[in-house]
Amino acid sequence: MATKASRSAARLMMAPAVVLLLGWMLVPLLMTLWFSFRTYLPLRGGDQGWTGFDNYVRFVTSSAFWPAVQTTLVIVLGVLIITVVLGILIAMLLDQPMWGQGAVRILVIAPFFVMPTVSALVWKNMFMDPVNGLFAHLWRFFGAEPVSWLSDAAMPSLIMIVSWQWLPFATLILLTAFQSLDSEQLEAAEMDGAPFIKRFFYIVLPHLSRAITIVILIQTIFLLAIFAEIFVTTGGAFGTRTLSYLIFQRVLESQNIGLGSAGGVYAIILANIVAIFLMRIVGKNLDN
Repeated sequence: MATKASRSAARLMMAPAVVLLLGWMLVPLLMTLWFSFRTYLPLRGGDQGWTGFDNYVRFVTSSAFWPAVQTTLVIVLGVLIITVVLGILIAMLLDQPMWGQGAVRILVIAPFFVMPTVSALVWKNMFMDPVNGLFAHLWRFFGAEPVSWLSDAAMPSLIMIVSWQWLPFATLILLTAFQSLDSEQLEAAEMDGAPFIKRFFYIVLPHLSRAITIVILIQTIFLLAIFAEIFVTTGGAFGTRTLSYLIFQRVLESQNIGLGSAGGVYAIILANIVAIFLMRIVGKNLDN
């Protein structure tokens, strides 16, 4: 058993890492809060003084604020549905014995390690280009007119790009859950004559509930701050401007760090509201 001295030594050794981590998180947050109450114009004279809540009012009363929040939530919800549903199907397939199983799993997981900017560029130029893209050639082969994906169907295209990037993560987590499933339960249910659909909904899906909630929680936290894919593909046009991209645009347009910081505080509030809601769901699933 650990003694009092050993516990004290462990805390002492952990202290530098904890202090560094807290500083890494708290310093940017405090600076964001500080600038959000000031008019800070780095290219036009610097700090113009205290403005109170003017930046917050100006940002939230903008005509683009609520559409940006709505777009952010639509993208998050769309990506979550696609990645969870396809992740379950692919994980179920990968859990079956097959030739070259290890290589197949590596290929399925590989897209997760591609940088978001590179991934968006590949989809934009190789697949969705209306002239030379793979989809354009495929459409012409079947006698159809090529689609300008990133303008005519910008939102579905963006959801598809982001889903492709996050699908390996969901598949990996769900595959781990599949491998921990007791096969004897499935065999007993099969011997009792239970069809596949009932075995899936009454045995497999309840077993995957914890993994699914973890996938939803982690992906949501990152998807709320989606930026690179939008910047590379649509530039925030065609109804794809999210809250994080709106903050970027406002800082560039006004050159006001205070206004952008106020938008950042709103983004933090939105992320915390969603996180608290999801944590309640996760807690209920873990208690069951």
